[in-house]
Amino acid sequence: MSAHVFERVRAREKGTIIKPWGGRVPVALVYPNSYYLGMSNLGVHTIYGLLNSFPQMVCERVFLPQDERPAMSIESGRPLDDFAVIAFSISYELDYFAIAPLLEAAGVPPFSAQRDESHPLVIAGGPCVMANPMPIAPFFDALAIGEGEVLVPPLVQALTRGTPLYREAVMNELALAPGWLVPSAPREAPVVRQMARDLDSFATTSVVLTPDTEFADTFLMEVARGCARGCRFCLAGFLFRPYRRRSLDVLKAQAEAGLAHTRRIGLMGAAVADHPQLEALVTWLRQQGARVSISSLRLDALTDELVSALVASGGHSITLAPEAGSERLRRAIHKSITDAQIAAATEMLARHRVPQVKLYFMIGLPTETEEDMQGIVRLVQEIRGKLPKARINLQLSPFVPKAGTPFERWPIAPMALFQARQAAISHALRPLGISVQKESPEWSAVQGVLARGDERLARVLARTGAKPTLATWQRALEAEGVDPGMYLRGEWPGGQPPWRAVDTGVSPDFLAREAARAVEWQEVPDVAEP
Repeated sequence: MSAHVFERVRAREKGTIIKPWGGRVPVALVYPNSYYLGMSNLGVHTIYGLLNSFPQMVCERVFLPQDERPAMSIESGRPLDDFAVIAFSISYELDYFAIAPLLEAAGVPPFSAQRDESHPLVIAGGPCVMANPMPIAPFFDALAIGEGEVLVPPLVQALTRGTPLYREAVMNELALAPGWLVPSAPREAPVVRQMARDLDSFATTSVVLTPDTEFADTFLMEVARGCARGCRFCLAGFLFRPYRRRSLDVLKAQAEAGLAHTRRIGLMGAAVADHPQLEALVTWLRQQGARVSISSLRLDALTDELVSALVASGGHSITLAPEAGSERLRRAIHKSITDAQIAAATEMLARHRVPQVKLYFMIGLPTETEEDMQGIVRLVQEIRGKLPKARINLQLSPFVPKAGTPFERWPIAPMALFQARQAAISHALRPLGISVQKESPEWSAVQGVLARGDERLARVLARTGAKPTLATWQRALEAEGVDPGMYLRGEWPGGQPPWRAVDTGVSPDFLAREAARAVEWQEVPDVAEP
C-alpha cells in the first residue's frame, strides 16, 4: 500500500489514533483479511482502543494487502518488522492462510521456534483462537484464551516491565498469567478462558468510523455478550458463556458518544433481542434522531415496535434464521422456534412492508433427513406467500462442527450430500423468484478441518499460501502427510481432541450430554451450565 493510499484511507476515517512512538511499545494489530472486513469487526476496534488507552503503548492497524507488497500500518505506513509486537486478531478459520505469508513478507520467520531476540513478539487472539488454538499455535509466541478486556492489561504489564523488551522474558511472564497460552512452555493443566464479568466497566464500541466498511459510518456498540439460548451448533453461545448484558444507562452514555459523530447506531451481540430493555433503548435512540440497526433478531423476539423502529431508521432488510426446515430438527439443535412463530414473524414483516428479507438455513445438521430439506422448501414457500412483493434472499450454509460445542465430535456430512441438497432446494425455489446463495461445500470442509485440527496443520497452512485454492490446499496436505478425513470424521490420535489444551468453562461431559440429547430430541433449559 503506497503512501498516497494510506493518506486516502485515513482522510476518510474519523477517530484514527495517531501517537508518537518515542518511549512507547509499538504494537501492530493485524486483521488477516481486507480493510473492509477488518473495520467491520468490533473486536478490532475494541483491542485498538484498549491498547492505545495505555500511555506507554502505541497500536496501529494492519490489514491484508490487496497486492503483492508487504503489509504496512494504516497510521504511519510502517512495515510489520518495525513493531515490537505483532498481534493478530482472528475471527475466521479461513483467515489462517494469511498468517505465514504476512510474516514472511515482513522478514519475520513464520514459526515461533525459528525466531530469536531480534524478531518481534508474535501473538494472537479472537474467537477461533479461544475455541481451538492448536492448528496455528506453532506460528505464535503466545495466544490469548479469552476476552481482550481482561487479557490486555497483563500483556501490557509484561511488555513494559523492562527496557529493552526481551521476547523470552515476556513469554515467561505470559506463561504464568491466567488466560495466556505459550506453546513453547510446559503445561500441567489446560489454560482457562478469561472473561469480563462486568461489561459496564468496558466500552466495546467503534473507535474509528469509515465509509469503507460493511457498516458504513455506523457507530457499533455491543449490547450484550454471549447467548442464553444454548443452540447446540453455535460457537458464540458456548464460547462466551455466561450471557452478560450492559445496563440501559451505560448503553445510553455510549450511544451519546457515538451520536456526536454519526446518526447511525448499530446494536451488536449474539442475542441482542434478549436484552430486557432493548425496546426502551431503541425508543430512546429514535428520540435522539438515530438511525438504528440490529445485528441479530430471533424470530420469537420480534415485536411490532422493534420492526417499526428499524423500518423508520431506513432499514431495508431484516434477517431471519430458522436454521432448519422442521420443528423436529430445530428441537434437536435446541433452536426452539415453531412454525407458528415463523408465520407470526413473517406476518409482522408484511404489516410493516419490509422490502427485503434474508433467510438463513444450514444443511447437514446432526439427525437431518430428506424430510427436513423438504421442510425448508415448504417454509420458504409459505414466507413468499405472506410477502409476495418483498425480495427474499436465501442463504444455504453447510453445517461445520466447531470445537467447544455439543457437536464438536460430530462428523461433517459428505460433500455429495451438501451439493445434492443445495441443488434440490435451489431448483424447487427458482420459480418463486427467490435468490439462493450457496456456500461452497468444499471450502466448508476446509473450514471443518481447521476448526478441529492440531499442530500438524500449521505446516500445511504455510505451504498453501495467502491465496489458497482447493488444489494448493490438497497438495499441501499430501506433502505434509496429513489426512483431512480424520478431522472431518471427528477422530484424533488417542481419541483426545487437540483443543483440550484450553478450558472454555464448559465441561466436556456437559457437551457430550447435550450431543446425546440432540439425538434424543430432548429439550433442556437455556444455559443449563454456566
